[in-house]
Amino acid sequence: MSEQSSEHQIAGAFGTIGSHDHGARRGPRARLLTLLAIIGPGLIVMVGDNDAGGVSTYAQAGQNYGYTLLWTLPLLIPVLIIIQEMVARLGAVTGVGHGRLIRERFGRYWGNLSIYSILFLNFIIIVTEFIGVSLSMEYFGVSPYLSVPVAVTLLFAVTATGSFRRWERFMMLFVAINLFVIPLLAVVKPRVHQVIVHSLTPGIRGGASSTAVLLIISIIGTTVAPWQLFFQESNIVDKKITPRWLNYERADTIIGSVIVAIGAAALMASTAAGLAGHGGTGAFTSALEVARGLNRYVGHGAGGFFAILLLNASVIGAAAVTLASSYAISDLSNTHQGLNARFSEAKGFYGGFAALLAVAGAVTLIPHAPLGLITLAVQAIAGLMLPSTTIIVLLLCNDRAVMGPWVNPKWLNAIAIVIVSVLVVLSIGLMVSTLFASLNVIALLEWLGAADALGLIIGLPIGWRKMAPPPVVDIDRRDWRTPRLTLLAPLPSSRARRLLMRGQSIYLFTAGALLVVRVIQISIS
Repeated sequence: MSEQSSEHQIAGAFGTIGSHDHGARRGPRARLLTLLAIIGPGLIVMVGDNDAGGVSTYAQAGQNYGYTLLWTLPLLIPVLIIIQEMVARLGAVTGVGHGRLIRERFGRYWGNLSIYSILFLNFIIIVTEFIGVSLSMEYFGVSPYLSVPVAVTLLFAVTATGSFRRWERFMMLFVAINLFVIPLLAVVKPRVHQVIVHSLTPGIRGGASSTAVLLIISIIGTTVAPWQLFFQESNIVDKKITPRWLNYERADTIIGSVIVAIGAAALMASTAAGLAGHGGTGAFTSALEVARGLNRYVGHGAGGFFAILLLNASVIGAAAVTLASSYAISDLSNTHQGLNARFSEAKGFYGGFAALLAVAGAVTLIPHAPLGLITLAVQAIAGLMLPSTTIIVLLLCNDRAVMGPWVNPKWLNAIAIVIVSVLVVLSIGLMVSTLFASLNVIALLEWLGAADALGLIIGLPIGWRKMAPPPVVDIDRRDWRTPRLTLLAPLPSSRARRLLMRGQSIYLFTAGALLVVRVIQISIS
């Protein structure tokens, strides 16, 4: 194969698609082989969402509230599919990273604000992943001063191979380790009837309370983390997936969404079966104590299986979030570097990756480091950023110059607007309650929910009438790609868009200032 043709082929973990392949597939076997070649970005971004923080949240829900919060997990699937499908479409159609696309279409102010914000948030998320590594290995008696440096070295070695395919294969190995949840379920033996009933029936053990509602918000509101938007779009570009293969990437995203919900349900059910009977709604202290509790009350290796799952989740999360940061740095410097570049060819890309890992690992090892404050900051900042990041994704998917025949259809816009508005309400509720712990969370959400419902009732019919259908093109839309961004006309100005962007700016800076004040208050108290 020539150098030019190999440069544009899709080389996935489980197969290759040639650069001149036009996508005609007949029969289930041919379609399955194509899916195996494409699968990766959607699955990895979803499994990466069940990181150290996710495992801790699901374990807390199971230990404190038994099976009664399982109903939140089926709600994650449509939310993940809708949001990440839009991101996947942006990557396949535009061929550029998320940060660069924002800079080109919304200007340097919004582009730089998005990139620098995601870099800061990702850094503290990576710190929490290494906290997960240290806690999981501490269960096996390994010192953090050994486990964290080994994890940093492993993650860099896996990423800096100069081959997207090798990196994806390593990541698929980590994804497969999640199958350790099967022996965990086998030894804990959760009640299947209880799992089914509570997965379909909303309820809260002990009744609704601010603590329970905040935990529910954490489960639902963190399913679309800002780093996921940067990761999947750029990873699709890095893998060279085009619109011709978009249906397979959609299947990849759907498979990942279902798997992540099943994995979360398995963790919640396991901790519910093993620990819910040994404490009330305030029993959870840390993921390490969950592992020790499972070992004490269940035995048969249950604690070890949970610790392995926590370790694996931390490694996958650190790998995905750090790579998302490297993609953002590449977008900022406009270098378009990726995993197929050798270290000598992309020193900035890999250097940024190594620096993030090393500094985050070092922070984790600082004696008496404010790790609790870091975890709180992750929740608050993610909640602060999510409204802005999801709104921008929705606007980009309606940018006719960028997306052409791939703009959102009316029905998808309606569903996406409802989902995004709910995520905004949950994120604001989580962030405000994190900053002001004495607030009545239930009353706050009632007010926010009422305002959101009123806005949807008024706005959706108006927006529906104004939405134009996708433009008709004279070529197969699978061959349509975004023209060079620098040649596109600027986004048409509108009063509604200006008000929306100004409102986002005011919200971001006001909430950011309140967060700084809160962090200072906690650090000196």
